[in-house]
Amino acid sequence: MKKLLYTSLLALTLGASACTVADIQRTVDGVMAGTGGAAVTRDEVASGLKQALEVGITKGSNQAAQTDGFYGNSLIRIPFPPDVQKVENTLRQVGLGKEVDRFVMTLNRGAEDAAKSAVPIFVSAIKQMTIQDAWSILKGDKDAATQYLKRTTSSQLQAAFMPVIRQSLEKTNATRYYTDLVTRYNQIPLVQKVNPNLDEYATQKAMDGLFQLVAQEEANIRENPIARTTELLRRVFSKENQS
Repeated sequence: MKKLLYTSLLALTLGASACTVADIQRTVDGVMAGTGGAAVTRDEVASGLKQALEVGITKGSNQAAQTDGFYGNSLIRIPFPPDVQKVENTLRQVGLGKEVDRFVMTLNRGAEDAAKSAVPIFVSAIKQMTIQDAWSILKGDKDAATQYLKRTTSSQLQAAFMPVIRQSLEKTNATRYYTDLVTRYNQIPLVQKVNPNLDEYATQKAMDGLFQLVAQEEANIRENPIARTTELLRRVFSKENQS
């Protein structure tokens, strides 16, 4: 019975639709041989998935925290707030393009600085994952764990992360530059005055970028044996004998 359950687990991990029964059995035999015949338990699956998320979050946050981690990455670079795009367009038309570009750079520098403090906030949320959650995630898509974390913790993470991003925006002068730009825009005759919340916008975009990097790392751990940096990750996500 245990071997049947273990075979089912490996079938899900490997993608049963892409493997033959013989493929799955060879994987089961190979992994069991390397672990003394001990099957992966439900607790180990949950722990393995939590480890995978922690590894992904650490790598993703470290990547985002580097200089140009946001600003130099077109996938997560934070643009001028789209709901006030007319502000950017008008300011460029009146010769303030360099000031707009400086703001966008410092906005992303703020997100890069805040990413350094993201790991403990995200890890705290991961620890709340249940065993049942873990088994459902194991059967899901390659970013299922990241999507679970995003779906169930975004509001709490936003509340915890906003003070961090606010402090970082002030540190990089993004807040001051943005206030100056909006003030100058509002002084232009006949324009509709704006005053959007920069902290909320930057916090959401920074979180979106981090989640995207975490999803990439999760997929990498699922698909690439080299990315599994602990024995538990290798056991839960093992594919060594997949043909």
